Amino acid sequence: MSAPISFDTFNTLSDADCHTRIRAARAALGDRAVILGHHYQRADVYQYADLTGDSLRLSRMASQTDAEYLVFCGVHFMAEVADIMSKPHQIAILPDLAAGCSMADMANLAKVTRCWRELSEVLNAEALVTPVTYINSAADLKAFCGEHGGIVCTSSNAPKIAQWAFARREKILFFPDQHLGRWTGHSMGIPLDEMFVWDPDLEYGGLTPEQIRKAKLLLWKGHCSVHQMFQPAHIARFRQQYPDGRVASHAECAFDVCLASDYVGSTELIIDVVKKAAPNTRWLVGTELNLVNRLAEEVKQEGKIVQFMSPTVCMCSTMQRIDPQHLAWALENLAEGHIVNRIHVPEHEAALAKASVERMLAVS
Repeated sequence: MSAPISFDTFNTLSDADCHTRIRAARAALGDRAVILGHHYQRADVYQYADLTGDSLRLSRMASQTDAEYLVFCGVHFMAEVADIMSKPHQIAILPDLAAGCSMADMANLAKVTRCWRELSEVLNAEALVTPVTYINSAADLKAFCGEHGGIVCTSSNAPKIAQWAFARREKILFFPDQHLGRWTGHSMGIPLDEMFVWDPDLEYGGLTPEQIRKAKLLLWKGHCSVHQMFQPAHIARFRQQYPDGRVASHAECAFDVCLASDYVGSTELIIDVVKKAAPNTRWLVGTELNLVNRLAEEVKQEGKIVQFMSPTVCMCSTMQRIDPQHLAWALENLAEGHIVNRIHVPEHEAALAKASVERMLAVS
């Protein structure tokens, strides 16, 4: 068999040529490949998606197909989830391996293991603390949760998952996104003074033994680089200009932004509330730019106006790496029989990670 096609020839390819070659490779692959497009994906790639949605939904839908190749136009942890949930014959592909997630990178196995060890020096972590990882995390952290009686959550089901966790142990270690964890705790009535931020770069997270014992929720010091750009002042300005306007924000936004919003939740919730809203309503939306622009186009025929919350462009820059050039390169290689950029979670790690995902699915 010949060697895989080098990306070098695609790097300078015009977008128009890329689109021609994507369509040709897609036709050649037929049902052997399914292209998964995340909500935050750039429009010139999103247009080729066979399935669209958030990361978990895409992985679940892909696993229900008979496709051999799951081409994930998203970021690394998403392709890992697709691999974990896939059938034995299915292969997860990420067109550009540099498409990572800054939030996921804020928690790694070494730091979480150290955190667990330090917690165990203060209290019986295995008996008192449930590790909960947001799905926006590496597979080895999902495996860590699987090994220690923990669970995975999404921005849609986080409150339900937290209820499950508290029914088993009295505390939660929530990583990697402090904001989703804090909003989840607040929505359950947990006081802010019982939620403490764990700084992984400090001994014992920068907390005293008394704070660790008092905490109901230990929130990993991590965040989404996109959603941290939104500020309460953006909402105040919008409400001053449009008193009847409505505000929908992702639960990864800072606490004060969530408090000032009319709706807070997942991307699916934001899409749903805007689409079901009455015609001629105006919306301020705090989530990734590509999703907001796409949503604005989809509802403008009903007279709805959807505005992006920040005056500064906030897009998922790492997901932007999946461009037409990388998609064309990956698809042409697959059509030629060359498997490139495969995302494969080691078997032992995948089994533990899948256990934590399956716990979530059973609960939610």
